Amino acid sequence: MGCAERHFPAAGGERRESGRGRGGGGRRGRGGGRRRWQRAGTHAAPRPPVCSAPTPAAAARCPLTSGVSICCCLFILFLFLSELTGFITTEVVNELYVDDPDKDSGGKIDVSLNISLPNLHCELVGLDIQDEMGRHEVGHIDNSMRIPVNNGAGCRFEGHFSINKVPGNFHVSTHSATAQPQNPDMTHVIHKLSFGDTLQVQNVHGAFNALGGADRLTSNPLASHDYILKIVPTVYEDKSGKQRYSYQYTVANKEYVAYSHTGRIIPAIWFRYDLSPITVKYTERRQPLYRFITTMFSMKFNPFLTWGCSTHRKRHVNAPSHVRRNIMSSPTPRSCGRSATSAPCPSARTTGSR
Repeated sequence: MGCAERHFPAAGGERRESGRGRGGGGRRGRGGGRRRWQRAGTHAAPRPPVCSAPTPAAAARCPLTSGVSICCCLFILFLFLSELTGFITTEVVNELYVDDPDKDSGGKIDVSLNISLPNLHCELVGLDIQDEMGRHEVGHIDNSMRIPVNNGAGCRFEGHFSINKVPGNFHVSTHSATAQPQNPDMTHVIHKLSFGDTLQVQNVHGAFNALGGADRLTSNPLASHDYILKIVPTVYEDKSGKQRYSYQYTVANKEYVAYSHTGRIIPAIWFRYDLSPITVKYTERRQPLYRFITTMFSMKFNPFLTWGCSTHRKRHVNAPSHVRRNIMSSPTPRSCGRSATSAPCPSARTTGSR
């Protein structure tokens, strides 16, 4: 065989190995030729880069990658603003249980009533209270006022009183008047009827003033009005732990003209009430700080981590074959006899026997 020459790039120069085969008549046997080292230069030629030049397909993927990154950032910003709003906003949760929440009230409920009767004089208007505990008051005047309206032809009654926590009623009528009118006109407008403390909380939409704004001006002037109330105890606890006690109520009403054996019964405006054993409790709560911080960290890092892992995997799968071979560690040629991470083999030239 003819002479063969192999070139191995080295860090400090070049090693050339040349030799003659058995057919070349070398002075020495196979593999026994003289070896001569020659320095080809002070610096070796640099190795070619592992990654190849960007292809048009790879360049086309750059805008897509940038767009996905921008979308991820916008999505993270949206999640951050949503979580921040949820952390700042106070949440109101409710629960139901059977109990008397306001045990320190002495078995009393405060009532606030504001009603206008535009066709009934103030000297004829009175408030009567009675219940199943035997209470019966006619013409209750404590903590109440009568304001003339409609040029003195009507009256606006405002009263604050208390009732027992038992079924009963209170009614606006002319029963306390010294002289009963012939045809009392009980058409009216209810401005306010509430029980307990006044709650003005935006997050709670309850029936604390269910009869507020009730208009009965077009009804029969001689008719009586029955409002049947179901009162529900309500507790509101704010973030500081302070509790306020109020009462919601549902209402049903009917209108009728009452008669007896002696003739027509004097009309009145009745409020018949009963208490519910179920208590509704509203509690203000805010998201804990540690939960907010944990959510922020997971929201910030998880999308980028997922995107980075998927992008790295796609690049490895779609890379050319020679790039994948450089990425994945593989053994060196047997002629070198070294690992892939070791220094390159020196270049040598072997001369066979002549």
